[in-house]
Amino acid sequence: MTENPPVTPSTRPDYFAALDPPESLATTADGPSGKLPLSDEILRQWTSGDLFGLTQSVGMGFDPRRVLGDQYLIMSTQGGVRNPDGTPAALGYHTGHWEVGLLVRAAAEQIETHGGVPFAAFVSDPCDGRTQGTQGMFDSLPYRNDAAIVMRRLIRSLPQRKGVIGIATCDKGLPAMMMALAGTGDLANVLVPGGVTLPPTVGEDAGKVQTIGARYSRGEMSLEEASTAGCRACGTPGGGCQFLGTAATSQVVAEALGMTVPHAALAPSGQPIWTRLARDSASAAAAMHASGMTMRDVLTEAAFENAMRMHAAVGGSTNLLLHIPAIAAAAGIRRPNVDDFSRVNRDVPRFVDCLPNGPVGHPTVRLFLAGGVPEVALHLRRAGLWNVDAMTVSGLSWGEILDQWESSPRREVCRERLRLADGVDPDDVIMSPAKARKAGLTSTVCFPKGNLCPQGSVIKATSIDPTVIDDDGVYRKRGRARVFTTERSAIAAVKGQTDSSIEPGDVIVLIGRGPIGCGMEETYQITSALKYLSFGKEVALITDARFSGVSTGACIGHVGPEALAGGPIGRVRDGDVIEIEVNRDTLEGRVNLVETFDGNPPSAALASRSCHPDLQVDAGIPDDTRLWAALQQIGGGTWGGCVYDVDEILATLEAGQKALANLKNENDDNG
Repeated sequence: MTENPPVTPSTRPDYFAALDPPESLATTADGPSGKLPLSDEILRQWTSGDLFGLTQSVGMGFDPRRVLGDQYLIMSTQGGVRNPDGTPAALGYHTGHWEVGLLVRAAAEQIETHGGVPFAAFVSDPCDGRTQGTQGMFDSLPYRNDAAIVMRRLIRSLPQRKGVIGIATCDKGLPAMMMALAGTGDLANVLVPGGVTLPPTVGEDAGKVQTIGARYSRGEMSLEEASTAGCRACGTPGGGCQFLGTAATSQVVAEALGMTVPHAALAPSGQPIWTRLARDSASAAAAMHASGMTMRDVLTEAAFENAMRMHAAVGGSTNLLLHIPAIAAAAGIRRPNVDDFSRVNRDVPRFVDCLPNGPVGHPTVRLFLAGGVPEVALHLRRAGLWNVDAMTVSGLSWGEILDQWESSPRREVCRERLRLADGVDPDDVIMSPAKARKAGLTSTVCFPKGNLCPQGSVIKATSIDPTVIDDDGVYRKRGRARVFTTERSAIAAVKGQTDSSIEPGDVIVLIGRGPIGCGMEETYQITSALKYLSFGKEVALITDARFSGVSTGACIGHVGPEALAGGPIGRVRDGDVIEIEVNRDTLEGRVNLVETFDGNPPSAALASRSCHPDLQVDAGIPDDTRLWAALQQIGGGTWGGCVYDVDEILATLEAGQKALANLKNENDDNG
């Protein structure tokens, strides 16, 4: 590695040297030519802010003759700075926001063709992959709420806007954008998903490649193999990862909600079919405004029912159990709860074969080419499981979209391209429910309860390795507990870097990683290692943290109550015996402490034991995240979508202030 030379007085730049030439420093300029198209009514009726806004618009170079057109805001999560040839002048955090500036440009050009005035604003987003295993993950989930707040503030700060074209791709920026568009539902808002990156021609996908450290540490790959795989995983420079993780699932859910134009989710980034989506979306926003339609007409209870059904059918990320209720809350719609998700997952089978689920695990671009969301919805309609009257931002109901889709040239061309380019039958990616049953595909999400998770937990039951499932469709696990209070210590044991490494048969219990402990970090470092290590399928994980959308295996998260809120999971000790049972057919599950290391009855141990001696709030948790954790707890916590319920927060603060005042009065009386 090349070291930078030290900065010394002789190499330090001279900050105060004279400009060369001095006359390059201008003190006045002519300003824009022409004049604003003002009228007597405008000058008498418009606010000073609206008038000054026109001055600012032409000051940036916009044609003053066109400045009175309808204003549309293009809000994106763009990150990084691209040179004209696409190479980086400054890197973004991830491929998901690297190319979306091209979508912004396409949308802006289309707005101008309608005589509108495009504005652009940027609220970038972090990369959950980049922050895995680091303290950056402590900001991941809280960031979603912060970004949604900033986006809504920016939308309201353009007073004359008619609508918003929201462009986003990945794990937190996209849910935040959906919350922002839902929370400004009186506007003609349209969402543009940022699409996906292509898989490498030769190499590993971006999910598997995140396990090179664990596999190398366990001797299951060489240094050369790890180096090559780590370099090649992203086949193209833009778009979300190639698996149906949180980013891709959020795109699919957005389209199912009706927030996008048809066949928008999972388009390959940078390609013409992708940029066309931005132009079509800009036109859709203009048409919505002209017809008086708003986002509020789209986001109905029927739309959220469609979103949950789509999530179940594709086998989507469990993180959407946090995001769908949050979007509903922003829209002023009843938040779906555990019972709703459980009911939907019992009614709706999974019939999509896409990474990280099997049996083959096709990359997301193949799901797009096989027909994407419209094709899945077509199967759901045939099964009587789709609300066809729900409206979309296209101005068409879902019934109208599906009628057109079934015989459309776009459907035919995309599906044929998949056959020719990859040799894949599109009906092997998006199957009929009957074909999926024969192939062994099972429903997506199960919510186990038990004496370790009395409020519930979540497991992506469809992704448990089929070789550890009994013939009756039930996963049964009985093993000794290995308790960890930090992800760092747990992954070290998984990698075999501790005196007592994780062994086949163990049940990892990771506690103190919920909202209170560290902001509810993702633990994909661990779950991905368990998937790709040869013995990983013989290990289970139970945690009050959450999982990446690409996580698979016998991994149980969202355990409630979390350990630091007094949950019984915080009283487990090394050597206790835990029993897990998950029925992938009925979606029933249990997680119980059945024996203790010291021979005491489990019920007595959970009632009388103190919390684990190492359990504590992580010392690295930022104050920003501590505040988020406290506020979202009042709003319903994890099972309520980790949102801010302002009325509940204000009521709690008022009650607290009264209690403190009463306590002060009592102390004064006693003093």
